[in-house]
Amino acid sequence: MSLLSNSPSPAADPRLAELTEWLQGTGLVDAASARPASEDASFRRYFRVDVLPTHRAVHGATLVAMDAPPQRENVPAFVKVQGLLEAAGVSVPRIAAENIAQGFLLLSDLGTTTYLQALNHDSAATLYAEALSSLVKIQQASQPGVLPEFDRAFMLRELNIFPEWYIGKHLATTLTEKQQQDLDKVFEAILANCLAQPQVTMHRDYHSRNLMWMDEGNPGILDFQDAVWGPITYDAASLLRDAYVSWDEELVLDWLIRYWQHARSAGLPVKKDFDEFYKDFEYMALQRHLKILGIFCRLNYRDGKPHYLGDLPTVMEYVRKTANRYRDLKPLIKLLDTLEGTAPQVGYTF
Repeated sequence: MSLLSNSPSPAADPRLAELTEWLQGTGLVDAASARPASEDASFRRYFRVDVLPTHRAVHGATLVAMDAPPQRENVPAFVKVQGLLEAAGVSVPRIAAENIAQGFLLLSDLGTTTYLQALNHDSAATLYAEALSSLVKIQQASQPGVLPEFDRAFMLRELNIFPEWYIGKHLATTLTEKQQQDLDKVFEAILANCLAQPQVTMHRDYHSRNLMWMDEGNPGILDFQDAVWGPITYDAASLLRDAYVSWDEELVLDWLIRYWQHARSAGLPVKKDFDEFYKDFEYMALQRHLKILGIFCRLNYRDGKPHYLGDLPTVMEYVRKTANRYRDLKPLIKLLDTLEGTAPQVGYTF
């Protein structure tokens, strides 16, 4: 997330006009003070508003209004998951007022500093320790049957964003039958590993842009409405193999070991052998990163958000390093080399 500088006019923005009217009706805030708080890769928008003096003792100086068009965004899911995470004892925005039918929520303000902004070599160990500790709390509170399942069909839909948008649109390439067969085999290897992992509550976007640095209760957790029931390594992979910031592998390994030890002591169903757990972590991260390569391209070509292309090299580096480490993933490297023109042009063979 990044701060925006220009506020749209309600007259030129019907939904902003509706939001302003609703905010006035809550009696909690000065609706005229609304200004953009952040941008999002989805259709949601956020506006920071000043709390009226009579309510500041309860709500603080500012609240954040969320505009989530009901035809585009699942507001009931946001409210449901907010309750689950709050009950788990982690820091999420409290709901001060809601109009689910219109897609409006008024939320407590978790501040303006994301993990992405706060992370540096001095702060990283502490910030990641706090984020992984909160992750353990979320996983300890897991309840099967409450959230949608991150099942085979779900994972495969995500993986297929990669050939559609990265290969088909970004590289302007159509796979041959042999190339498609080999990519399908890699997908099957990824799916087999991920589906065999223990399942827990999964945030699904637990990374530096969705975690807020706070004075107390760090981190503040945002963008949780897409939570599912899924593999236990997913959120750790999302956090430690972040598309927006990367660290030396030795540091990541140290943080992951600490999480694994904490998770084991908390009774979570992680693999007893760390090497096996690490392989699960890598395959899960690869599933996510292939999806992200496609999504970042989709955000550029479909949604007019070109800045996401700047993060492709970081994600691709993750993909290549992981695929190079495992025999059943190495066909992906040869495919990428061929498609990106870096392999000797002697035919496509494995």
